[in-house]
Amino acid sequence: MKFTTEREMLPPRIRRLLRWSQRLLFITGTLALGYVGFTLLDARLYQVSAKRSLESQIHREQEHHEPQPKPAVKTGDVLGRVDIPRLGISVAVLQGTSSRMLRLGAGHIEGTPLPGEIGNSGIAGHRDTFFRQLKDIRRNDEIQLQTATGLFRYQVDWVKVVEPNDTTVLEPSTLGSTLTLVTCYPFYFVGSAPKRLVVRAHKY
Repeated sequence: MKFTTEREMLPPRIRRLLRWSQRLLFITGTLALGYVGFTLLDARLYQVSAKRSLESQIHREQEHHEPQPKPAVKTGDVLGRVDIPRLGISVAVLQGTSSRMLRLGAGHIEGTPLPGEIGNSGIAGHRDTFFRQLKDIRRNDEIQLQTATGLFRYQVDWVKVVEPNDTTVLEPSTLGSTLTLVTCYPFYFVGSAPKRLVVRAHKY
């Protein structure tokens, strides 16, 4: 005895529509996964290239015994590399915080001093890629900042959550050279996160 399923009881037109809907969802899902995979691979390959570029900059600086004039910084320029050994973070820092820059690495926030310079230098990164491990950062953690002119070490002073329009965290510091890392918060929020996690560290 053959049992008729609910789907077989539907009109042919509806059954065809369901089949096409399933195929469309499958194709859409496959394309979405492919895009995510391509984006992650592209970012990983760019990081390798950016870190090589930084090594070349360091080598050129070491070849000259006197300070060389610095060219104007352009969007996309490789400015350095941020390493947080305890968290396993190592990411090239690029000039600018456009969506493309933050997809490829961490971005120097325009209007703040360049990484390693005197003042409060701001660096932003995505919570779901390069700055994901910032969720575990603690006071007194060491942050290393490598630029073409040297390696700078910072110690974390505080970590706090602020509103996205709170720009006071980027105001000039009176402590000499400080570093401010910014990422979206909460880390596992679906969609556009409503807050920002801010990490402040001083050079020592």
